[in-house]
Amino acid sequence: MKIRSLLFGLSLSAIFPVFAATTVLNQDLAYQLVESLTTEIGPRIAGSEADRRAADWAVRHFKALGYDKVWTEAFEMPGWTRGQASLEVVSPFPQPLVLTSLGGSIGTPAHGISAEVVMFDSIEALQQANKSQVQGKIVFINKPMLKDKSGSFYGQVVAARARGAVEAAKLGAQAILIRSVGTSNNRFAHTGTMKYDPAVPAIPAVAVSVPDAQNLARMLTKTDKLVLKLQMNNQLEQAKSQNVIAEITGSERPEEIVLIGAHLDSWDQGTGALDDGAGVGLVMATAALLKQQQRPKRTVRVVLYGNEEGGLLGARAYAEQHQQELAKHVVAAESDFGAGRIWQLQSRFGEKALPFAKSLQQKMAHLGIELGGNDTHGGPDVSVLVPAGVPVIGLMQDGTDYFDYHHTPNDTLDKIDPQALKQNLQAWLLMTDTVANSTVDLRK
Repeated sequence: MKIRSLLFGLSLSAIFPVFAATTVLNQDLAYQLVESLTTEIGPRIAGSEADRRAADWAVRHFKALGYDKVWTEAFEMPGWTRGQASLEVVSPFPQPLVLTSLGGSIGTPAHGISAEVVMFDSIEALQQANKSQVQGKIVFINKPMLKDKSGSFYGQVVAARARGAVEAAKLGAQAILIRSVGTSNNRFAHTGTMKYDPAVPAIPAVAVSVPDAQNLARMLTKTDKLVLKLQMNNQLEQAKSQNVIAEITGSERPEEIVLIGAHLDSWDQGTGALDDGAGVGLVMATAALLKQQQRPKRTVRVVLYGNEEGGLLGARAYAEQHQQELAKHVVAAESDFGAGRIWQLQSRFGEKALPFAKSLQQKMAHLGIELGGNDTHGGPDVSVLVPAGVPVIGLMQDGTDYFDYHHTPNDTLDKIDPQALKQNLQAWLLMTDTVANSTVDLRK
């Protein structure tokens, strides 16, 4: 498939009234890019051979799409490779359970770990436990996640995944398993990164599917001595990843940067279509289509971050390497919440720039987008730029079903609604074009 041919399609003026378009552009470009990424590369965990192929894919496509500058910036990081894992109930109700290793977890001894399980309904309850309740056992945190449009319940449950191993190890646990941080009752386990504390012994950490978590909870109503066996082998070693960066150079104020981004890495179970292939397709398509329409007055920089999943490592590397030019970053925005329709525009601007946020939202009102608050973080990777004073914009997607698929084998291309992705692209084009062709100072 010729990438340049993807640029042509429907008239942009028929889709985006803000443009006085004479050029025919392709509103399917974002979908075509994510289709290419997920089909030709597939899962791309940071530091892997697939991660390197994804970077090559991005460089090749940026060049074919007509970007003026394309480059990569490598960084060192802890690497992690998933190995075999199994979990079973040994007694009194023998049966296998569906699990997944949490990213960054160590493995078990070769013979595995067999121990009684003790259940808590939250990480806070675990932190209040006595050591005698936990010593020598496998901790099970069984906290459900609820659905909502903004994904606000994610923050209430993800701490168990991120910090649960540390809190359990402090009390002498041998391992920890958590109810998947997800909202689907399908028998898929949700992975995600976890962290250790160098001052606390590292223990294995896994997630079980929601149905298996519910089953374990039922078992614990029938017995006070439930024994599990966990076996797992993973590899931890130093590795490299990279940010892939491309620019459309501004025609009048090239030193002023409008940054739009997504993350190129994904977990290794699905093909990373929603998280974050859709975002990759959107931001790559946005700047390419804007250049075809007219060269923006400010530079539009697209950053495809490496290793977001492992803890925003590419974002931190970018902020460090570009520290001297952050004052010239006019705004930053990121697409990293799937492919649902955008329903709200949020900002983090200076007080004098708030009328600009309102005018920007009014340009998007025909897309069903309302105005939100002025306290957004802009997306996981670009949130790293906020402490440096970079203004950010959040184009908030409908995430009602996002956590059905997030970090599971079910994160695949068929979960993307092409019509919803087109609506996303319309919003990203309007936002990026408006800021890049303005003189507004969003810091004031």
